[in-house]
Amino acid sequence: MSLEAITLLLAARLLIVAVPFGRWRRLLGQPVSGGEAGACPAPGPDPVDRYLARAVDRAADRLPLQLKCLPRAMALHWMLGRRGRVSRFVIGALPTSSRAGSHDLHAWVEVGRVFLIGQTDSLHAPVFSLMFTTPE
Repeated sequence: MSLEAITLLLAARLLIVAVPFGRWRRLLGQPVSGGEAGACPAPGPDPVDRYLARAVDRAADRLPLQLKCLPRAMALHWMLGRRGRVSRFVIGALPTSSRAGSHDLHAWVEVGRVFLIGQTDSLHAPVFSLMFTTPE
C-alpha cells in the first residue's frame, strides 16, 4: 500500500503542477451535485478505507515534498476507486468574506458522510464534487 500511495501522490502532484485542471479532472470521476444532494451514497467507511487514508497520510509525510490536501485527496480517491469503493472527491471554498489567501480552497474525500482525508474545522463549502461510482 505504501508504494501505491507514494506513486499516486507523486502522479497527483505532477498533474497539479504541470497540467491544467480541466484536462485531468475527469481522472477523478464524474461530476455530482454539491451539498446534501451530492453526499456520497456509500453507507460509511470500512476499516480498509480508513487504512488506505492513513497509508496516504503516512506516505505524504515521508516524501520530501510538501503535499497538501489536493494531492492527498486525489491519491486516496484513486486508491478507493481501484478497489471498487464509492467515494466522493470534493473541492470546497471558504465564503467570500472569509477568504484570506492560500487556504481559501480545500480538498477532501468522503465515504458516506464521513471524511476520510482532509477533515478541517474551517467552513469550506463544497463547490465541486466527483465520484467514480454511482449506486444503482
